[in-house]
Amino acid sequence: MTARQHDDEPVGRVLTRREAVALLTSAGALVLVGCRPRAMAEAADTAQPGASAAVPGCVVRPAQTEGPYFVDTRLNRADIRSDPARDGAIGTGTPLQLTFNVSQLAAAACTPLAGAIVDVWQCDALGVYSGVSDPRFDTSGQQFLRGHQLTDARGVASFTTIYPGWYPGRAVHIHFKIRTAPAAARGLEFTSQLYFPDAVTDVVHAQPPYATKGTRDRRNEQDGIYNRSGGSRLVVTPERAGEEYTATFDIALATD
Repeated sequence: MTARQHDDEPVGRVLTRREAVALLTSAGALVLVGCRPRAMAEAADTAQPGASAAVPGCVVRPAQTEGPYFVDTRLNRADIRSDPARDGAIGTGTPLQLTFNVSQLAAAACTPLAGAIVDVWQCDALGVYSGVSDPRFDTSGQQFLRGHQLTDARGVASFTTIYPGWYPGRAVHIHFKIRTAPAAARGLEFTSQLYFPDAVTDVVHAQPPYATKGTRDRRNEQDGIYNRSGGSRLVVTPERAGEEYTATFDIALATD
């Protein structure tokens, strides 16, 4: 795959927070406007009236650009660290257990969204993505740090990965995409990115192998996508658990 666009170029148009709130007020219900076919854009990041107390953090999040490095590998796996296309060796980096709690908003109620495809892709500890040809590297045919999981009956999808490294022009981030199963009556697709507190990244990146790359050139507030498209509502806060970190991200999608 050849890189199609710069990572900081938006795909489609994302509503501003003011526009989204105006739509919510006029319609009397949650409406998400497509950035592109079957995609959903930004809406107010608040708990919805009537949301089920059993669903944690039932909030919608802002969409962000897919960027140039998405490859639809269809790799159904929880541990995305290895490269099944090669020798299967685990890449180096601080382990990160990443969990998505995916909910659906419909008829003013919030319930777990089961059977959704959650794709995750990211760079390695030195800022390299697999499966792409880029001016900085060529990893065509490789598949490390890519994969998807189906959400279970509780709307949960979990991944074993590593804390991402950095590359020029971007803050530290992980890409994700949520799609309903192909057999679903109505297809939904949502694409965005996760970010990390700079203080946590400072600690992780001071250790090998990250430290060999030097100091990153963008912190969160210096990242154009983060600032332009609601990045503060896409920050996860990893917790240290021995030699690894754990992080959970709650997100709700509108299915009406």
